[in-house]
Amino acid sequence: MVKKVSGVMIACLLCVAAAAKVNIPANSDSVLKMMSKVANWQMKEWEEGRIIKLPKTEWENAAMYTGFVALKQIDNRPAYDRFLYNIGEELKWNTGKVRLFADDYAIAQMYTAMYMEHRAPKMIAKWMALADTIVNKQFNEPLMVVPGINHREWAWCDALFMGPPGMAMLSKATGDPRYLKKADTLWWKTSGYLYDRKESLYYRDARFFERREANGKKVFWSRGNGWVLAGLARMMDNMPVDFENRKKYEQQFKEMAKKIATIQQPDGSWHASLYDPLTFSLKESSGTAFFCYGLAWGINMGLLPKKKYLPVVEKAWEALLSAVHLDGKLGYVQPIGDKPVKAGYESTDVYGVGAFLLAGSELYKLYR
Repeated sequence: MVKKVSGVMIACLLCVAAAAKVNIPANSDSVLKMMSKVANWQMKEWEEGRIIKLPKTEWENAAMYTGFVALKQIDNRPAYDRFLYNIGEELKWNTGKVRLFADDYAIAQMYTAMYMEHRAPKMIAKWMALADTIVNKQFNEPLMVVPGINHREWAWCDALFMGPPGMAMLSKATGDPRYLKKADTLWWKTSGYLYDRKESLYYRDARFFERREANGKKVFWSRGNGWVLAGLARMMDNMPVDFENRKKYEQQFKEMAKKIATIQQPDGSWHASLYDPLTFSLKESSGTAFFCYGLAWGINMGLLPKKKYLPVVEKAWEALLSAVHLDGKLGYVQPIGDKPVKAGYESTDVYGVGAFLLAGSELYKLYR
């Protein structure tokens, strides 16, 4: 009996200790420490060749690079710059194979960020040539799901993270407004089709307009809406304050932020399905991290009231910390997909790491 009680007590103490570790009040130092831990785990995995699942130009990796850029901007260790530079050199600063597929030029965000720091023309030369093609092309297809549509149009909500921020960044880097103006036109084309104004959320694509979850509610994917909220932040981060349509972005951002805050789960996370958290009963780290990033950015920019939204952000960060393994691996990341799917503690992927680093970078700024 004594042994059994001791075992139970030890288990309880371990749980309490783990909870206490997660609930340590966040500050800029603790946030940066966790960012470094997760980033270093990811870099080590890459350097040892264990989890490079897809070509380095792919969107999954491109999303990760955005997080490393954000980390490098607050902790300019040579290792982070070298990590990104070496990737660019290996790829000869090329985007992906399908030229007009937003997923395949998501990597341009990293290239443009590196150019803005190093001012090496080779870093954006090929991207600028592609962006000129995008500017001059007429995107006039309807966004219904037909074969190959995503290779020709921004017909799915993820594209609003993958494509337009890189265009906006290129305008900021070069002073040429054409790229931002084109991104703006295409953003509102996609938004007009996929944004549910009543719900203040995006459908992933047209296939989901009539689909319903097991509980009868509409299908709104956590990571899909995370892509959009993060895309809004990244667009506004790279457009002039007097840009003609900026108020429209601010309005949509505020609408989405309000809805997202109201459906946060008690543990601070968002589950894979925003409207059916019982069927999808586990936290999901990539969507949670993108929401944490977007909301924290909104506070930092003065778009969201700190008193109302900081508790939401801090709860989200705690949920993310509880998903980090002792070695720095980030768990509960839903695998590659296009709809809600459960993910467990062992499930990880690079875009989740990118989202975590983006979230941490804005929380770090909040605490400075």
